[in-house]
Amino acid sequence: MAAKRGRTAQRLELGLQLRQLRENCDGGDRGVGLTRRQAVQGLRISEASLQRIETGALNFRYVGDLRRLLAKYGVSDEDVIDSLINLNRDSNQQDWLTQYRGLMPAGMPGFVGLEPEAQSMKAYHPTLVYGLLQTQRYSQVVHEVQKPIEEYTSEAIRSSVELRMKRQEVLTRENPLKLHVILGEAALRYPIGGTDVIREQFARIEELSGWDHIIVQVLPFRPSYRSTNDFAILDFGNELPPRVQADSGWGSVSTSDKPREVDRFSRRFNAMTASALPPEDTPAFLHRLEREL
Repeated sequence: MAAKRGRTAQRLELGLQLRQLRENCDGGDRGVGLTRRQAVQGLRISEASLQRIETGALNFRYVGDLRRLLAKYGVSDEDVIDSLINLNRDSNQQDWLTQYRGLMPAGMPGFVGLEPEAQSMKAYHPTLVYGLLQTQRYSQVVHEVQKPIEEYTSEAIRSSVELRMKRQEVLTRENPLKLHVILGEAALRYPIGGTDVIREQFARIEELSGWDHIIVQVLPFRPSYRSTNDFAILDFGNELPPRVQADSGWGSVSTSDKPREVDRFSRRFNAMTASALPPEDTPAFLHRLEREL
């Protein structure tokens, strides 16, 4: 694995290794593998806690619990044991995301924590400019509009906008994230913040779409397949399984690395890619909308 991984990625790596050890150890009803319920029998951790550990949402509070679990899985190699103990310890330390966790909906910290680990991302939004493309003023207005509904404080909005701008650093780092975004036409016609804010946002999208590692397409108003909800797919190369994130109407975020779910959303994205305008048409489309302002 790559050095200096973020805490979220470290917890996910720990969870993936433990899940593989559990599913491939001896001792199950059929001789191979243990269920989570079987794995925690006689231990101080619950089945629910093990499930959260395996999905990267939690780590072990006490290293003795991890040692006992590994013994149950038949792991005796001290190098492997030490590696997992160190991974558990390092993933428990605070990182840059800690100060923002209380601002994000359930499920979102795990996704945001993995963004810097990704090599590429595919994202779609039907009604708003996707977050990694937003200007600071556009983001500010988006949050202000939601203030009376979500009961945001001014400080919460400031911190949320700050986080959104910080997340965009993945696009300008030494090995930038390869980003492919599809925006529904409604996302560009939604009058966020007035003419000046919209013009600035259009200019930013045009600028980013000219970067070699960024593709922006527009899905216009015409009969074709389109998803009704926004989503994003992270690809980590060979480091970690790809992961999909989708928002829910309840204000939470769902993420999954299950192949069938990732494939499902990949098919959605590919269908919309085929229906959307070619990337080279994006600037002209923005200019036409700008003339209508």
